[in-house]
Amino acid sequence: MKLIFATHNKNKINEVRSLIPQTIELLSLSEIDINEEIEETASTIEGNASLKAKSIYNQTNINCFADDSGLLVDTLNGAPGVYSARYAGDQKNDEDNIQKLLSELNVKENRKAHFKTVMALIIDGKEFLFEGIINGTIIKEKRGTNGFGYDPVFMPDGYDQTFAEMDFQTKNSISHRGIALKKLVEFLKDK
Repeated sequence: MKLIFATHNKNKINEVRSLIPQTIELLSLSEIDINEEIEETASTIEGNASLKAKSIYNQTNINCFADDSGLLVDTLNGAPGVYSARYAGDQKNDEDNIQKLLSELNVKENRKAHFKTVMALIIDGKEFLFEGIINGTIIKEKRGTNGFGYDPVFMPDGYDQTFAEMDFQTKNSISHRGIALKKLVEFLKDK
């Protein structure tokens, strides 16, 4: 089966490729010569995933999926949430986003947070949504060099390492994106 993953993010593509069966030919947007960014204008993570998937399906008429993820911090009323990638500005800089988050949590006792991913899959014009959530805590300083985004400051519940300290396989087996993708892959097995 040929399936487009509606992203330009090489880190996401590598994560997903490591988790899907080899029977699925995964194509990124770059590999099908779609170079423009799809604007994330929805007010929810689900909405942004759906918006991106529909945009690519309408352009290509090829089965595809898109994801959107966010970090939701309890004491910040769910922020950065849908704005996670551009929390510190439209430049979408991971380091700036982390520094803004740590600054805002500097005097907060409650550092509980969760990552949420929603994958919107469009098969033959029909849309299906798959969600993955992992709970954790925002630590006070960055640790680790693996991963991307908020990984150096997010420690999942039940672990003593941040996502950025974990090896690729461990993180993918428990991450929000991994959970959502497993649901998507299970669904595809019946197609």
